[in-house]
Amino acid sequence: MTQLNLKDLFLAPQLDRHQVASMLSPYGFKETERADANLQAMADDPMARELLSDIVEDLLFCLSRSAEPDQALNYLERFTKAAVNKIRFLSYLKENPRALELLAKIFGGSPFMSEILIRDPHYLYWVSAPEILYKNRKKRDLMRDLSIALKYLRTEEKKLDILRIFKRKEILLIGIRDLLRISDVEGTLASLSILAEVLIQKAYETCKLSMNREHKTPFRRKSSDRKIRAGFAVIGMGKLGGGELNFSSDVDLIYVCSSDREGQSRNRSKTGSASISKAEYFRHLAQKITRALSDVTDEGYLYRADLRLRPEGRTGNITNSLGRCRQYYASRGETWERIAMLKAWPVAGDRALGARFISMIRPFIFCRPFDGNAISEVRRIKERIDQKMSLRGLSRRNVKLGSGGIREIEFIVQSLQVSFGRRFPIIHKRNTLNALRALFKKLLLSEEEYSFLSAAYIFLRDVENKLQMVYDFQIHSFPSKEEELKACALRMGYRETGFRGAAQKLLHDYHLHSGRVNKIFQDFFYSEGMPRFRKRILKR
Repeated sequence: MTQLNLKDLFLAPQLDRHQVASMLSPYGFKETERADANLQAMADDPMARELLSDIVEDLLFCLSRSAEPDQALNYLERFTKAAVNKIRFLSYLKENPRALELLAKIFGGSPFMSEILIRDPHYLYWVSAPEILYKNRKKRDLMRDLSIALKYLRTEEKKLDILRIFKRKEILLIGIRDLLRISDVEGTLASLSILAEVLIQKAYETCKLSMNREHKTPFRRKSSDRKIRAGFAVIGMGKLGGGELNFSSDVDLIYVCSSDREGQSRNRSKTGSASISKAEYFRHLAQKITRALSDVTDEGYLYRADLRLRPEGRTGNITNSLGRCRQYYASRGETWERIAMLKAWPVAGDRALGARFISMIRPFIFCRPFDGNAISEVRRIKERIDQKMSLRGLSRRNVKLGSGGIREIEFIVQSLQVSFGRRFPIIHKRNTLNALRALFKKLLLSEEEYSFLSAAYIFLRDVENKLQMVYDFQIHSFPSKEEELKACALRMGYRETGFRGAAQKLLHDYHLHSGRVNKIFQDFFYSEGMPRFRKRILKR
């Protein structure tokens, strides 16, 4: 019998299903007949068949290295069909083998990103260009490109849709760089956060311009003989404030205005409604920004905006003046809010006002003692989380809230920061990894604690991203199905080698990291006699 080679998939007539299976199974395909059908659909004319036969070896190898080869080939066939010029696309793959790896990683790793690429096939040529793929895009690059895209648009609706399109394109690039390990975990988190800041700023500008056109609100107050507009700032909290967003994170926001007293618009709106007060103006502006971020259109959405960290939470005003914030935190602010405010940072709007908010909040965070009651409160918060995770059966599967998860690292870091921040301003870091470095530098963490917590944080955040980039869902738990767990492990770079499979290697490392974190957490908050936290406070 004549020895078959891979080119025969396209050039040999009438291969039987056993021959096809023997050729495709070694590359990880489970549904070999369907895989063959996809290949034949791509090779539906003589030139395409010839080009595919030239690259089939590299193609199948790259697909075999993806998280899910069957899925990857299915999306590749759809992409080939969607390409404006199939021959140009296949010729491009022949001339650029790196593009094959790129496509295999996307199509096998993320249906979410695959749909972005199939919707706009020309993105492939942009994202695979070395000057784009290997460049760490700065905030100024994004602002420049987005300003050019918005320059000649007039309506709020069209501008916001451009923001949504821009996000899709940039998320695709960030995801590819992450899957190919061109960007490390810390770089990916930073890129996602910078993108969010840029988009929130542009959404703010768009909404403010729309409000001003409607109401013509010249709010002004005198300050040192200068007239300045009453300000409005968007404060980023949580992962956004810390510069460490995930692929599918909510954005935690607080809206602050300089003042909401006195002054009204001197003009009626275009709809003939009554003049609008400052308080109404800022409330409407905040509502408009929130809708702009959260609304879903044919172009998708920007971000799920979470406003629950504002004063009074769900029941509080959507926007608060600086004075009202000062009064609230001075008289009613709780321990969890002190910890949360460590990550507060201006992300849009009036940056000077945002800086005033950050300065105003510092005494609330650092000047009160972080005593036994505060330690007990953190402990109670974690115990409530543990109870919920246990009831859901997620204590050993949820990388964020489970035992030894991200939240335990954050509680250790943030409690140390609040405890010693007044004495050591160097530890006033919003970003968790930067805070860990600063705490180690000031000897508030031992070398082993710093090493274990940093490594665990990077690992756990990587897992989060690899879970969330699949379908753009906010998920934090390992899948229960073995095949899905294996796909997650392969996305992270584990391989099916040796006596232990990729999924088992992933779980082994997870249990190692989470075990170390939980031991440090227990040591800090539950050590016999007096929690180690209090011992460190007294010692320093």
